[in-house]
Amino acid sequence: MSASAQRRPLIDPALLVVLAGVCAALHVGKLPPSIPVLREALGISLVQAGFLLSAVQIAGMSTGLLIGRLADGLGLRRSMLLGLAVLALASVAGAAAMGVTALLVLRGIEGLGFLLVVLPAPSMVRRLVAPERMSRVLGLWGGYMPLGTALALLVGPVLTESLGWPAWWGLLGAVSAGMALWVWRAVPPDPTQLPATAPGRSGPWAWLRPIHNTLRAPGPWLVALCFGLYSAQWLSVVGFLPSIYREAQVPGAWVGVLTACVAAINIVGNVAAGRLLHRGWAPVHLLWLGCACMGLGAVLAFAANAQGAGLPAAVRYAGVLLFSCGGGLIPGTLFSLAVRVAPSEQTVATTVGWMQQWSAFGQFAGPPLVAWVAVRSGGWRWTWLVTVACAAACALLAAVLQRHLQGQARPRAAG
Repeated sequence: MSASAQRRPLIDPALLVVLAGVCAALHVGKLPPSIPVLREALGISLVQAGFLLSAVQIAGMSTGLLIGRLADGLGLRRSMLLGLAVLALASVAGAAAMGVTALLVLRGIEGLGFLLVVLPAPSMVRRLVAPERMSRVLGLWGGYMPLGTALALLVGPVLTESLGWPAWWGLLGAVSAGMALWVWRAVPPDPTQLPATAPGRSGPWAWLRPIHNTLRAPGPWLVALCFGLYSAQWLSVVGFLPSIYREAQVPGAWVGVLTACVAAINIVGNVAAGRLLHRGWAPVHLLWLGCACMGLGAVLAFAANAQGAGLPAAVRYAGVLLFSCGGGLIPGTLFSLAVRVAPSEQTVATTVGWMQQWSAFGQFAGPPLVAWVAVRSGGWRWTWLVTVACAAACALLAAVLQRHLQGQARPRAAG
C-alpha cells in the first residue's frame, strides 16, 4: 500500500460524500440570485427565467431511474467523479453563454452531472460508515440540497453584483473540479466486484430487472410521487424569493441573507425527521405535519386581498420560514422510507433514482407554473393556491403510503 493510501484523511470519507452532494446542489441554487441580472443582461422574461430555474431537472425528469441503475453498474465512486466533472465543464461553458437557448442546454447537462453525483451517494454512505452511525450520517445527507442552495443564495448575490454572473458560473465550475480531485484522493475506490446482476442471470434483461421490479411495486411510486409534490413547492417558492424581494424593494444586501435563511432552515426539518423516526414517530404523521406546515406557511406568506395587501412583512417572512422548515420533514422521512419500500436490496438505488426522477419533474413543472400564475394575476398573491394544492395531494398520498406500509408483514428483507 502506498504512503498516500495510508495517510489519514483530513475528513471522514462519508462526510466528504455529503460535501460532494452540497457541491452539486450549489449548481441548482446558483441561478436564483442571478435571475434579476440575467433578465437585464439577456432580456429574459419571467416565464423563461422559470424554465431556466427548472431546466437543471430535465435529465433527472427523463432519466433518473436509468441513471440510478447506471451508477450501480459504473461504480458509485466513478459515477460521482464523472458527475462532478460534468458539472465543472458545463458551468465553465455556461459562463461564456450569450443567450437563453445555450443556457437552457447547459442547465440540462448540469442536471445530468447533478444526478451522477447524488444518486450513488446514499449507497456510498452505507458502504463507508458503521451501522451504528448510519442514521446520523444519512440525516446529514438529507440536508445536502438545502445547505447547498442556502450557500448559493447567500454568496451568489454578492458575487453576481460585484463580478457578474459569468464569474459566478466559472467559480462554481472550479469548485466542482476541486471537489472531484478531493473525492478521487480521499474516498476509497469501489469494490472490485460490483453487484451488477442477480446470481445466475446475465444479459440485458438481467441489467433491466431491478428497474422492472422497482416499477411494478407500489411503494417506490408512492414515495416518488410524494417527493415530486414536495419538490415542486419548495423550489417554486425558494427559487423566486430573490426576485420577489427585489420587487418589494428589499435592500440588495438583505436579499441573499433572507433567502439563504429560508433555504438553510430546511435542514432543521430534515435532521428532525431522522431523529423523530428514530424515536418511533410514524412516518405518515411526519409527512402530514410537513404538508400542513407548507400549506399554512404559504398562505401566511403569499395570501393577499383584492388590493394586493397582505399580512405584515415579519409575519409573511415567518410563513416562508415555516414553509421551508416544516417542509424539511418530508424529504427526511421519504429518504428513510425508500429503503423500506424498495422491493429488494438490489433495487434501493433504482428506487432512489425513481424518487429523484419525480422530484426533478416537480422542480421542472413547479417554477414555470408559479411564474405563469404570477404573470396572469399581476403578482405573487395567488402562489399559495399552487403550493396548497400540492401539499393536499401529498398528504393524500401519504395516507395511501401508510396503508401500504401497514400491509407489509415486515420491513423489506435484504436480497
